Amino acid sequence: MQIILMEKVINLGQLGDIVNVKNGYARNYLIPQGKAKRATEQAKAEFEARRAELEKNQAQSLASAQALAAKLDGLLIQITQKAGHDGKLFGSVTNMNIIEALTAQGFTIQKSMLRMPNGPLKTVGDHTLTIGLHTDVTTHITVSVLGETVA
Repeated sequence: MQIILMEKVINLGQLGDIVNVKNGYARNYLIPQGKAKRATEQAKAEFEARRAELEKNQAQSLASAQALAAKLDGLLIQITQKAGHDGKLFGSVTNMNIIEALTAQGFTIQKSMLRMPNGPLKTVGDHTLTIGLHTDVTTHITVSVLGETVA
């Protein structure tokens, strides 16, 4: 299916590119999310009429993501969980625990932005995580998991 991208999509293209993708990818993800439209003549004309507005919106979202990344870069978050004597947690620190800690500090981050490549944190110590704020902007935070020994 031929589509027009309404914003930059990783590994696919930039704003305004006309690309061919599989039908299911377009119908189930790109079009419902507002990231693309079918490449009809009417849609192409509508896109060209709105191009300046869309580019301005994309530049604003990029600038706000860069400003937030500057604030978040190198941030240390401490989370306390019950742990055994060997440093393993009873349970784990999930992305929701980290999002709640960030929200308590005044940052608004969506759950899908937090990247935990090794899954939930299950040991005491410092863990570096990546937050993808925009397709072009990522930042790193450190989550320090503190062990609370159980008597």
